[in-house]
Amino acid sequence: MRLLIAGLVTGFLGFQSAFAEDGPRMPITLDPQTGEVVSIVDGRLPFVDGREPTLLAADMAPNAPLLPPPTVTPVVARTGPEPKAPTTPDTMVHSLSPGDVRIKDIASVEGVRENQLVGYGLVVGLQGTGDTLRNAAFSEQSLQSMLERLGVNVRDSALRTRNIAAVIATAELPAFAGAGSRIDVSVASLGDASSLQGGTLIITQLAGADGEVYAVAQGPIAVTGYSAAGMAESVQKGTPTAGRIPNGALVERELQTNLDGLGALTFKLRNPDFRTAIRITDAINTYSRRRYGAAVAEERDYRTVALIKPRGMSAARFIAEIEGLPVRPDTPARVVIDERSGTVVMGADVRISTVAITHGNLSIRVTEAPVASQPAPFSEKGETVVLPRTMVDASESGGNLAIIGGTDLQTLVRGLNQIGLKPTGVIAIVQAMKTAGALQADLVVQ
Repeated sequence: MRLLIAGLVTGFLGFQSAFAEDGPRMPITLDPQTGEVVSIVDGRLPFVDGREPTLLAADMAPNAPLLPPPTVTPVVARTGPEPKAPTTPDTMVHSLSPGDVRIKDIASVEGVRENQLVGYGLVVGLQGTGDTLRNAAFSEQSLQSMLERLGVNVRDSALRTRNIAAVIATAELPAFAGAGSRIDVSVASLGDASSLQGGTLIITQLAGADGEVYAVAQGPIAVTGYSAAGMAESVQKGTPTAGRIPNGALVERELQTNLDGLGALTFKLRNPDFRTAIRITDAINTYSRRRYGAAVAEERDYRTVALIKPRGMSAARFIAEIEGLPVRPDTPARVVIDERSGTVVMGADVRISTVAITHGNLSIRVTEAPVASQPAPFSEKGETVVLPRTMVDASESGGNLAIIGGTDLQTLVRGLNQIGLKPTGVIAIVQAMKTAGALQADLVVQ
C-alpha cells in the first residue's frame, strides 16, 4: 500500500513538472495580509492582455517555491473628527496703533531692488498715425531690417506706410524674478507718430545696464490718451504717443540674487532719520529677545540698521517676521511750496513763533480808451489823429493785522484761515515768516 501511494505521488509530481515546463502557467492571487493562496484561475485572467503578462497576479509554476509574503501594513479605519491645523499664534501679525507704520513701509532690505530695462522696437497696426518714413529714417531702416529677417526684400522699394512707429520700451525687473515670469512694459514713441492707439509691439529685446538681454516684450498697447483734429479745431487728452502693455514682457534671464548669500542683512530707511533708525532698532531687539533670546539689530547711522540672522532660520522667514513690526517714524518739520500750482504742504511738527501779520490785496486796473481827433469842417490842412486816453484805478482791500502763533499744526491752520488768504497769499506769508525767522521748519520751494 505504501509503495502504491509513493508511486502515485511520484507520478503526480512528474506530471506537474512536465506541465510546468511545456504547458501554460497558472496565475494565482495572494492574500496581502497573510501571503496565502486565495484563488487559482485556470487559464488566462480576463483583464490580462494577451501580448504582455499581467502585473496584478503572480504568474508562478506549481512546483516553484513561494516567495515570502509581502509586508503590508494593515489599514485601520479612522474614527473621530477630521484632523485640523495647529492653532499656534501667527508671529508675523502685529497690531498697529494710530500713527504707527510697519518697518517694511519705511525701510527696505539692501540688495533687494528692481533693475531697469530698456529696448528699441517697432509698433505696427496703427491707423495712419505712425511715423513718416521720410522724416524718421530710423523707422524706415528698422522696417526694412524686420522684413528682411522675415524673408521679404524691400531695399530698393519706396516705402510709404504710416502704420508703424519706432518706440522705446522700458520696464523694471523685480528682484527674484524667475525665468518665465511676466512684467509690465511702458512704450513711448520715438518719431513723429501722432498716436499709438490700436498698435501692437513686435518682439523687442529688453536689456539692462550691462548690455545683457533679460526680457522680451510683445503685445497690444493700451493707450489712455486720445487726440482728434479737424480743419479749424483739435482736442487732445492725455498723451496718445505713450502707452503700456500689462504683463507684456517675458523674463528670459534670472538675476543671481540670494538672500542667504548677501551676508549681513541691512535695512535702508527711505527717509533717513536718526530717531527713526533708533526706534526701528529698539522695536526689532524687543521682539528678538522675546522670540530668539538675543538682540539681533544694531543702528549704524541715520539710514542703516544692521541685522544678524538667527542660526537655523532662513533669511526670507527672518525678514518676514521683522518687517511687520510696528514703528512710529519721526520726520523733520518741513513746509513744501509749489508756486506753479499754489500748493502748500506742512508737516505735523511745523511750529511758528508768535508774529503779527498783515496782508492786503492791492488791485491796479489800467484801461486804454483811445479817441479820434478830427479837424474842423472845411479845414484845408487838418488831419485826423488818434489820441491816447489811459485810465488807472488802484484799490487795496484787507490789511487787517492778525497775531499768529502756532504750537501745533491745527492752531497754525486755524490762524491762517481766519485771515482769509488765498494760496498765493499763504505762500507769500510763509516765505516772509521764514525770512523773519518765525517759521521753525525747513522751507522747500519747488
